[in-house]
Formats: sequence, C-alpha cells, structure tokens
Amino acid sequence: MKKALLIIDYTNDFIADNGSLTCGKPAQALEDYLIELANKFYDNGDYVIFPTDGHTGDTFSPEYKLFPPHNIVGTPGQELHGKLKDWYEAHKSSDRVYKFNKNRYSSFQNTNLDNYLRERKINDLWLTGVCTDICVLHTAMTAYNLNYDLTIPSKGVTTFTEHGQEWALDHFKNALGAKVIE
Repeated sequence: MKKALLIIDYTNDFIADNGSLTCGKPAQALEDYLIELANKFYDNGDYVIFPTDGHTGDTFSPEYKLFPPHNIVGTPGQELHGKLKDWYEAHKSSDRVYKFNKNRYSSFQNTNLDNYLRERKINDLWLTGVCTDICVLHTAMTAYNLNYDLTIPSKGVTTFTEHGQEWALDHFKNALGAKVIE
C-alpha cells in the first residue's frame, strides 16, 4: 500500500523566530525528524507532500479575524523553512514530491489533495508539521471523513501551547482512530 507523508505549514512565518505567526523553538526542533521521515518515505518509493498556507494578503480571509497576516504568497514568510526548504528544492522535480498552497486550515479544503491521493491509490497518510491543534487537526478530521488511514508521529507535530498539543494528540487517537506514535 502506498503512503504519503504530509508536512503541513513548515514555513518561515510559522517556524522562524521572526515569523509572523511562529511556534518558535518547538517547531524548529522538528526539523531533523521531518527530514529523516521525508528521506524514509522518499527512499521507500512513497510520497512527500507539502500543504502550505498561501494567502493573498487581502482582508477577506477568515483567518485574519483570528491571526495576523501570514504566509502571503510570494513572500519569504511563505517559503519552506530551513533544511526542509533545501530538501524540497533537491527533490521537487520528482513525481513523488508535491507542494501546493491551501487557503484554509484543512489541506483538503479548496484543493485537489483528495484527487491527487486517490489517483495514486494512496490511503495511508502520516500527518506532521504545525499547528497540531489547528491545520494538522483540521486536515486529520477531513482525512478521517474521507476514510484515510491516519498516523500522527507525536514528535513530528507541535503547536503554540502544551495544552493544545496534548488535546489534539488525544483527539487524533480517541475521536479519529488515528495511530499516534512516539
């Protein structure tokens, strides 16, 4: 069975110290583990997917009622962060590496992700990135409703608060039937 690793929103605005909506050091600490996972998936012939917030900067996004402007398309804030950007650049010509913009929390909302996965007969999704209790959670909820199998590596996700992290990991396991691994 084919698998896909989703690395959600690992961008400068969410990760860098000066990002406009940063998770900071906890998110930066994910980097080596995400590279390790990306290499494992890629070397096994599986897929590595980068769903990335991509906003236009207009004031119509409902997120701007809750958060400052972030991940504006074409800005350094929307670029992948650190070594993950280098990994993507080295592998982006592969047909098993896919990066796309999303404009809502869920990586499925208003995107072609479901079609992309079904065309390739991928049913097993590993979700990583930020924020555990926002974009990762909403992606997991949609994936659950679309009958995907879910694995969440707990050391591959983080968010703004410890409470949000714990709550989301519990929700993945108990409400979505996801396998949460250490």
